[in-house]
Amino acid sequence: MRITYACPACRVPVRLDGIELATALDCPACGAAVPVPPGAVAWSGPDGSPTAAGTGVPTLRRCLVCPGTELFARKDFPQRLGVAIVVVGFAASCLTWAWRLLVPTFAILFGTALIDVVLYLLMPECLTCYRCGARYRGAGGPHGGFDLETHEKHRQQRLRLGGGVPPASGPS
Repeated sequence: MRITYACPACRVPVRLDGIELATALDCPACGAAVPVPPGAVAWSGPDGSPTAAGTGVPTLRRCLVCPGTELFARKDFPQRLGVAIVVVGFAASCLTWAWRLLVPTFAILFGTALIDVVLYLLMPECLTCYRCGARYRGAGGPHGGFDLETHEKHRQQRLRLGGGVPPASGPS
């Protein structure tokens, strides 16, 4: 499992691999250690039955960086690249439409849609914490997709408690 988060002490982005059995997350920039809460990572076998730590599939129960227990699953793909693909396809189809080339126009539109579907099916999912924005790759768990109400609850709470820096990764 890989985690990407902003260090709570220095706000520097940190990426760590193999954190399933770690007891603390150490920041390479400032040396601050974030203790991993006990029971945050559960282990299960292929049939879903619990197994010993270090065997089976890691299942994330809560965030390892903050006290947050609400995580959401999202595709691990840069959204700006996805939007760029759609915009380029739309622009190219507008050009062919202006030149009155009907078949290439629809071929470009359907090709763009096909690229989008293939990327959606091939890209793995990652978990993201609503509260701090930490991203977990290679972790499973019973977490649903993005919920705007939950995101807004955490955003409003962050603003009431003194602002703070917004999460490094959010729904956008």
